[in-house]
Amino acid sequence: MDRRKFVRKALFSGAAASLAPTLVAAGEAGKVRIVGVACSPRKGKTTATAVKVALDAAKQVDRRIRADLLDLGGMNISGWTPGEIKDDFDSVLPMLHDPVPDGLIIGSPSYFRSMSALCKAFLERLVVLRKPKLLLADTPVGALAVGAYRNGGQELVIEQIQVAMLCHEVMVVGGKPGAHQGATLWNAYDDDIMKDEFGIESAKKLGVRVAEAALRLAQE
Repeated sequence: MDRRKFVRKALFSGAAASLAPTLVAAGEAGKVRIVGVACSPRKGKTTATAVKVALDAAKQVDRRIRADLLDLGGMNISGWTPGEIKDDFDSVLPMLHDPVPDGLIIGSPSYFRSMSALCKAFLERLVVLRKPKLLLADTPVGALAVGAYRNGGQELVIEQIQVAMLCHEVMVVGGKPGAHQGATLWNAYDDDIMKDEFGIESAKKLGVRVAEAALRLAQE
């Protein structure tokens, strides 16, 4: 083992030892909740499935992880405008506000190499979580995208989601190696996204990374 690997291993071991008691205390205080939001107008289809895969992987990281899926498919959510807005966002807000999640996974299909209109509207409406203070600040947020082609704009969609969420001062995270930016999935099998083995693996890696970050922040 060379000197660099030795130092890295020593540092990791020390960090893990010091972190364990605090994480136990955090677990006793309550669950660490991760919410996955599927922003496809098609309810229960490929984007929702991909987000659920990420959430299931997150739950495997630690027994304290609680994962909730929020599927926006079929909902009527308008973009932000001044004044009062009455639509389905009112039914969505309680899952995001009281209390705010310990982690977020946001997924969108890629339409014309951009996020869906529903995803854009949802992100705009999260403005209510910025006042009177930034309620989502430091929350780990990961993103995934589903495209009709392997290179169908998924990375662009992920970047768009991440940039929007930076307005909340969140902690943007990617996935494990192979999915550093986020999860990219290819709908090439007539809506059976589970056949995209590479994409499904990237969704799992994203879920694990968000869970790890949420657990680490929970001990602070």
